[in-house]
Order: sequence, then C-alpha cells, then structure tokens
Amino acid sequence: MARTRFVCRDCHRVLDPDVDTCPACGSTSLTEDWAGYVVIAHPEESEIAREMQVTEPGEYALKVR
Repeated sequence: MARTRFVCRDCHRVLDPDVDTCPACGSTSLTEDWAGYVVIAHPEESEIAREMQVTEPGEYALKVR
C-alpha cells in the first residue's frame, strides 16, 4: 500500500511521506490535501514555473489546500 505524499503549503513542493520539514524552504506547514502534479526540470525556461514562481527544479503540486 502506497503512503500519501505530503506537499509544502509554502513552496508547493511534493515531499516524501516520512518528512516533517520541507527540505527546499524549511517550512513545517505540510498537508496531504493537494491536487495536480507537475515536474519542472528547467524552471528558467518554463512558463508554468514563472506562473508558480518556482526557481528550482522538482516536483510540485498545482493546488494546495
């Protein structure tokens, strides 16, 4: 059975289920309530990254509640 992945409410990065702090921004505000998934490989060339204000490559949630 797969464990639910968490998302950081501050930077929207998708995290492993066993973390309690976001390694990207240091936030402890994590949630399991999220929707949509995008992998950003080259944020400097991505219109989605610009819209989301993402500057680092990684996995991100599109909607975080």
